[in-house]
Amino acid sequence: MKKNKPKYKMIVDAAVKVIAQNGYHSSQVSKIAKEAGVADGTIYLYFKNKEDILVSVFEDKMGQFIDQIAVAISKRSSANEKLLTLIKMHFGQLAANRYLAIVTQLELRQSNLTLRREINAVLKPYLTVIDSIIKEGMADGTFRENLKVPLVRQMIFGTLDETVTNWVMQEEKYDLVAQADDVHTLITTGLSFK
Repeated sequence: MKKNKPKYKMIVDAAVKVIAQNGYHSSQVSKIAKEAGVADGTIYLYFKNKEDILVSVFEDKMGQFIDQIAVAISKRSSANEKLLTLIKMHFGQLAANRYLAIVTQLELRQSNLTLRREINAVLKPYLTVIDSIIKEGMADGTFRENLKVPLVRQMIFGTLDETVTNWVMQEEKYDLVAQADDVHTLITTGLSFK
């Protein structure tokens, strides 16, 4: 499988950097190839076009992230702890990779409708993880039992997403991961009986 080959990973990582530095529309395939240290033609052995590269970047990075979250939350005993872990990991992954944060928070939003649909499809497993945490919390009494899961999911994801976007727009002037406890408290206060 091409995704397991070293050049594929090199191209994906190069694409993240080039797109973050130049913007998606100004990032030619030749710039990505140069950053990856491969010939332009090599790119087309792995990707159909620039749009395919962008979706693959998101798919690759999001796939790794979902796998890491699944492992981490499986070690937590309550929905509350799982949600806090998810928030910390969401912030931590993007705080650790400035270029990836720029691409996910700014560049992906500028893509066309077809591309956004593909990206939304990649995002679905992550949203399913959020749903499972909400449902577990409703079932075990941590959260109110009458919550509307799709609405709560939007609230949680939207809060995390906007917090990261603000951090990127503020040029990372503060510790993003340090925001996790406060964000968790704000979210869970709205979900609980208190």
